[in-house]
Amino acid sequence: MDGVNEAISRLPAISFVWPRMLWLLALIPVLAAGYLALDARRRRSAVHYPALKTVGYANRSVAGWRRHVSPVLVLLALTALIVAISRPHALMVLPSRIETVMLVIDLSGSMRAKDVPPSRLRAAQHAAKGLLDAKPAGVSVGLVAMAGTSAVAQAPSRRKQDVATAIDRLQPQGGTALGNGLLIALTALRPQATEDAARLMEGDASPLKKQGPPGSPFGPPGLGQGGGQRAAQGSADPEGTGAPGSYGAGAIVVFSDGESNAGPTAVQAAELAATYGVRVYTVGVGTTQGVVLSADGWSARVKLDETVLKEVANITGAEYFRLEDTARLKQVYRAINAKLTLGKTEQAEITALFAALGAVLAAGAALLSLWWFGRVM
Repeated sequence: MDGVNEAISRLPAISFVWPRMLWLLALIPVLAAGYLALDARRRRSAVHYPALKTVGYANRSVAGWRRHVSPVLVLLALTALIVAISRPHALMVLPSRIETVMLVIDLSGSMRAKDVPPSRLRAAQHAAKGLLDAKPAGVSVGLVAMAGTSAVAQAPSRRKQDVATAIDRLQPQGGTALGNGLLIALTALRPQATEDAARLMEGDASPLKKQGPPGSPFGPPGLGQGGGQRAAQGSADPEGTGAPGSYGAGAIVVFSDGESNAGPTAVQAAELAATYGVRVYTVGVGTTQGVVLSADGWSARVKLDETVLKEVANITGAEYFRLEDTARLKQVYRAINAKLTLGKTEQAEITALFAALGAVLAAGAALLSLWWFGRVM
């Protein structure tokens, strides 16, 4: 029973522009009753006037259930057409117009841990390449290598092989600056964020302290009363008006264990990304129990810090995924790919669907009647 209720809850909610037209549905039971009365009258006539068998009325009785199929299809066709003229709208998840995805892969020393075999970094690389293989045609993918310093390892490209080669070349490094990695990816995706990202990297968090609704004195960068060139840039950009997730042309996917020890915090970078409407999907690589990692004369237990990764995804209107074993690789990149290829939930008019259904049902009724009885109806 719970499964049925869950399935019903997933059905799209339908509303109507002209709901008063739905009163015409009251004609359907009237027409059905009229058909049943006419059918009963014909059967009585066939009993009282056997000679009508030669005319064909009795053939309808001999045909059994077939004689009812066409009328039922006609009634269903009328129902669909009445719903169509009421102009139904449904809340649907529509395909997105995503054009660019920036991958950010953590190369810090803790990514050498092997709690996810063969190692956290290799698992992240496999997942990133799986996401690359599953990307929709026409989507460009870029790569940011994130460690103590971050840099674009591959500019956005539609050539899968170029990006895959860049992913394979990645090697563990020292230090980790998760915030810097996010900011580098953000500026590659939205160049107009470069000035604010640079200020944040230099330790000036003022762009984040002045957030507000678009158009307010403390609105998103380029949209407030800062005036000048930046205001013109923001007003010319129809995507990403400051609401988290409003930028539909691109997204960032981060593969990391969540640890960071340099640069601006990941939360500050996420807030700036949210200001520009960019979604940041995060993939936690590792286990919460962690393992003891020994390297270069030091030993430490390195754990997956899910808290910061979840917060980054939540701030930007995206989603967090966890990669704790190789068996879930395909599940993770398929889930991410589904999120990237499906856009925002919007009201879409589905009048054409009901009109097409009505036309198909009416045509089916006519063809079946012609096939079985040699007449349209």
